[in-house]
Amino acid sequence: MADDELMTNEERLRRFEAITDRALSGLNIVDLFDELLERVRDLLKVDTATILLLDGHSGELVATAAKGLEEEVRRGFRIRVGEGFAGRVASTTAPVMIYDVTPNDVVNPILLDAGVRALLGVPMLANGNLVGVLHVGSLTLRRFGPDDVQLLQLVADRASSAGQVRAQILDRQAALALQRSLLPSRLPDISGLDLAARYVPGHDLGIGGDWYDVFSLPSGWLGAVIGDVSGHGLPSAVVMGRIRSALRAYALDRDNPAEVLTALDRKIHHFEAGTLTTALYALIAPDRATVHLSCAGHLRPLLAVPGEPTRLVDVVVDRPFGVGTPPASRHTTVVELPPGATLVFYTDGLVERRGELIDTGIARLADAIESGPAEALCDHIMAAAVDEPPTDDVALLTIRRPH
Repeated sequence: MADDELMTNEERLRRFEAITDRALSGLNIVDLFDELLERVRDLLKVDTATILLLDGHSGELVATAAKGLEEEVRRGFRIRVGEGFAGRVASTTAPVMIYDVTPNDVVNPILLDAGVRALLGVPMLANGNLVGVLHVGSLTLRRFGPDDVQLLQLVADRASSAGQVRAQILDRQAALALQRSLLPSRLPDISGLDLAARYVPGHDLGIGGDWYDVFSLPSGWLGAVIGDVSGHGLPSAVVMGRIRSALRAYALDRDNPAEVLTALDRKIHHFEAGTLTTALYALIAPDRATVHLSCAGHLRPLLAVPGEPTRLVDVVVDRPFGVGTPPASRHTTVVELPPGATLVFYTDGLVERRGELIDTGIARLADAIESGPAEALCDHIMAAAVDEPPTDDVALLTIRRPH
């Protein structure tokens, strides 16, 4: 074996070890990106190195880490997939090289202002899915060879896993922040009523489209709602937050639940097109003796009255939100709430089981409802009805009128 070939193999081994160094595994994601970019600049003898990660919500590549082009990160540079140099790498999911950079090749003015003359970019992929783009640049004319592409792809593969973890962490943090802002941390203390609720996500982000809410109105009536936006995770939670806020706003101006849901349906059709949503909205009278209910495709609540079998409330179930043409009007049902009675609102995650009729799950829930404080009742229902980690979000709201 010739000396120059031996040196080439040794150099390749050194490059590989520099990128796969186990010590890198102990770094946090920010430091890992910085270290990878520093090493790739040194190994490829380039002037710039940049990581752009895909924002799954906007479909744009966002400058996340850079060496030699730090201005990209400071300015929050982002570009759509398919546009410019990085967008071309992302859309083709293949390496792209430019020998002599011109304004026709890039849309990022920072690259041109920095005087970058040659570029090499490779896709960052995880399980076949695009995570982002890694590109390097030279301030002098240079042709990148197959070994350069192979090494840069190795770095991109190492960074892809970290980028995927970063996206998951950001989504989880956003979901938790959203959950804290949208789901009541504690229910209000309401004179003449005993309230309790539970929420268990069926998604690893910790939040989804199910929600409940209880709020007092200036009229002295009490609003209570439970709903379900189709889908899971952060996107459904964001839509849920908008719908919840809109319902509260409509409730301030309307004293009929059907009118509130009619207005909400129009809003969903116009601003949340394609979103399937169900909801059950109740207005509880100031004397707590009656409840006015309107139902938009949601599961009917259960009513437990002392000395009587627990039963489904005979409420008219209108169509869900976002389906067909919004109806001109919806229905309101008035239900008596005698002393000691409990209303139980819930979402389908509590009663649906694979291979089982939903009526069976509702019957199981009805059997689990017993007299006593609302908080204890919630505990008992969750223990009886949720016997394994749920695959769908579960929301439960109990409203009891004490004796």
